[in-house]
Amino acid sequence: MRSPVSLRPAQDDDAEALVELWQSIMRKADREEMVADARRVISESTEDPCSCVVVAELDGVIAGSVYLRATTITPVNLEPVVQAVHPHVAARFQGRGVGRALIEAAVTYAEEHGIGHVASAAMAGSRDANRFMARLGLGPMATLRLAPASAVRAKLAAHGPGGRAASRHLSQVIAARRTLRRRSGPATDAIG
Repeated sequence: MRSPVSLRPAQDDDAEALVELWQSIMRKADREEMVADARRVISESTEDPCSCVVVAELDGVIAGSVYLRATTITPVNLEPVVQAVHPHVAARFQGRGVGRALIEAAVTYAEEHGIGHVASAAMAGSRDANRFMARLGLGPMATLRLAPASAVRAKLAAHGPGGRAASRHLSQVIAARRTLRRRSGPATDAIG
């Protein structure tokens, strides 16, 4: 018989356990800073009426978590949505209904706030998580891409004015002008 999953809002002393769950998505820092970050996330979500960190427990142990936020689909598309941010289940508790309970918490949160949509994301390389989301009816809407600003700046410089792509384009323009000049014959001076 499967133990029931219990859900509750995260508390300050859950920070250590949340770092274990969130480590792959948190900023890279030492353990102490990561715990401080988790405490800050818990505190801010507790103070914000539009967000909540939910932890799932099995047999008194934190088995998973999800950050819920009532917001809009995008800053431009103002349709209300509940974002289930990083629903995560500890590896040893997978397959025991924890993920399902976390998504159910998101649906309940949406219903409590009168919101008709739930959105979530899974890491691009996580086939299991993406399949799980698809089985629950969550379809792809967008691809979130991420890179360091310095890397994007370097790519922009390489493809912008003076970069490879720009010089290739300039060469094509010059060649086209030469061809037009050859076809139209010798240039005449129109200045009188």
